[in-house]
Amino acid sequence: MKITIKDGPSGEVEEGRSVADALQALGVSLGLDILAARVNGRVVDLSMPLHGDAVVEPLRFDSPEGREVYRHSSTHIMAQAVKELFPSAQLTIGPALEDGFYYDFAYERPFTPEDLEKIEERARDILARNLTIRRHELSKEEAIEFFKSRGEQYKVELIEGFPEGERVSIYSQGDFVDLCRGPHVPSTGHVGALKLLSTAGAYWRGDERNPLLQRIYGTSFPTQAELEQHLARLEEIKRRDHRKVGKDLDLISFHDEIGPGLVLWHPKGAMVRLLIENFWREQHLNAGYELVYSPHVARLDLWKTSGHLDFYRENMFAPMQVEGSDYQLKPMNCPYHIMIYKSRLRSYRDLPLRYGELGTVYRYERTGVLHGLLRVRGFTQDDAHIFCLPDQIEEEVSHVLDFTFFILRTFGFTDFEVFLSTRPQESVGSDEHWEQATNSLEAAIKKRGVTYYVDHGGGAFYGPKIDIKIKDALGRSWQCSTIQIDFNNPQRFQLHYTGEDGKAHQPIMIHRALLGSIERFFGILIEHYGGAFPTWLAPVQVRVMNITDRQRDYVTSVAADLKTAGFRIETDLRNEKIGFKIREAEKAKVPFMLVAGDREVQGKTVSVRRRNGTNVGNLTVSEVINLLRTEVAQAYQPDLSRQGGGLSFPNCV
Repeated sequence: MKITIKDGPSGEVEEGRSVADALQALGVSLGLDILAARVNGRVVDLSMPLHGDAVVEPLRFDSPEGREVYRHSSTHIMAQAVKELFPSAQLTIGPALEDGFYYDFAYERPFTPEDLEKIEERARDILARNLTIRRHELSKEEAIEFFKSRGEQYKVELIEGFPEGERVSIYSQGDFVDLCRGPHVPSTGHVGALKLLSTAGAYWRGDERNPLLQRIYGTSFPTQAELEQHLARLEEIKRRDHRKVGKDLDLISFHDEIGPGLVLWHPKGAMVRLLIENFWREQHLNAGYELVYSPHVARLDLWKTSGHLDFYRENMFAPMQVEGSDYQLKPMNCPYHIMIYKSRLRSYRDLPLRYGELGTVYRYERTGVLHGLLRVRGFTQDDAHIFCLPDQIEEEVSHVLDFTFFILRTFGFTDFEVFLSTRPQESVGSDEHWEQATNSLEAAIKKRGVTYYVDHGGGAFYGPKIDIKIKDALGRSWQCSTIQIDFNNPQRFQLHYTGEDGKAHQPIMIHRALLGSIERFFGILIEHYGGAFPTWLAPVQVRVMNITDRQRDYVTSVAADLKTAGFRIETDLRNEKIGFKIREAEKAKVPFMLVAGDREVQGKTVSVRRRNGTNVGNLTVSEVINLLRTEVAQAYQPDLSRQGGGLSFPNCV
């Protein structure tokens, strides 16, 4: 058979030889860095026999697939350590994560920090044993009997759900055996450095009606140096955690008395939200959108028509009875915008119509998945829907892409990943519409000159879509923006416009969100900046403080002048040492501190200090105002030309 190494040599290899044998035969050195391989597009173990011609790509840790194999193998190593130390613990599931892994165990008590130390030490011992990892296949019946004999009831339950006649794969390393599809690294010695991070409770299969399991999180890297670098990054992530920073800076809070997943915005957090929303509204009006408002509830029949009741019921709160009719808290804004479109006859000359709304929606998320601002039950979506002609899709999507990049860059994000998701097997709409919409999305992306990835079959059932991920200051990716073509709702709601031919035609609907939700985006912003918002977004831009009581009136006067100029000001007139006041302002992440002593009063100046400790020097109040205005304007400067002119900043927003 002919084997070709991707971007490398090719040659004849004996039928049935393993992937590892084929790689070696063609001159590839099999060090610990080769973890698995992609064979004709499928990721497999190096021990897998080859049958027929194939293109083989060795996978290392620097590839997403290689990292997943590495981390999943690390999960098995950790699970083996747990079974050796706690034999009565039952195995459940243990997937790889983007930066690590976890495994859930059925055990009679939570694992303690002391347990974790012992498990980690035993896991390192398993690495040192360099146990060969082998794949075996059993029939469904054989696999059930095998795991029953080992007392692994959760594995039995999983296998019983497999289709009849399906072969079941298991992996062994030494005496440890686990149910797994694989693939895995060749031996435990291929994992270089491993660290267990934390424990948590998790319900079996994510259902709180099921038993509570004990979850252990961990991570692994090829070298100790890479592991240490990652652990330092995790510490920085903890330091920036929006829940901690939000509490420290008095931005937000959550209360059991109100309910999980429901946010209280404190004055400073509400100010940042106001700044975000004012900017959003202003820019949407500039970009040709019309702003609308919609109720928080609607008759249940509306959600039947939209299909949410069929496809989204588990994420919706229970209906409420009002005067004999069922009403539903809205999980989406789309049907309301559709009804606004439908409220009158439309002509092709009216299109495109762009409706935008900061609409608060409510979704029932299970308590176990709630996470601060990043996963809540009530949130405000920066929603918009565009109704257009089929031949307007590309132009509208192009506008949305430009608009999206402008908005995200203004908030300080410059690194993007773009994904084009195409038609899934289960879908609605004609082949012609799907092809036109997909081609329009792809053409709009290509015109921007950005790198993009195609997610084949990853579109919604109602149309193709573009998803945009942003990377924060710590290199983490966040899904925020989405642009989705919809053939389904215009058909469900029988939307029409009168065409140039005088006949009724169905418009195309484009769903789009730029920030995703205000709550989640605010959480991302907090962690991106570590709470040190840029001057234009900071809830307090300047704190003015005196050295002694003699400067009290002067400080009050300076603060009044800055407020009149439109800036957000605080004064600190406490009878405390100036060093203490400065440290307090720095902890509060205030961008600028103005200090006045006798010399400043006499010279009609203030001493200006940035929150990073930089001393700007002594400036007059008018010079401070110019400095602040320049600082605020710089946030927008890179994209002014792309928005067709200058932007206005009422109250320096």
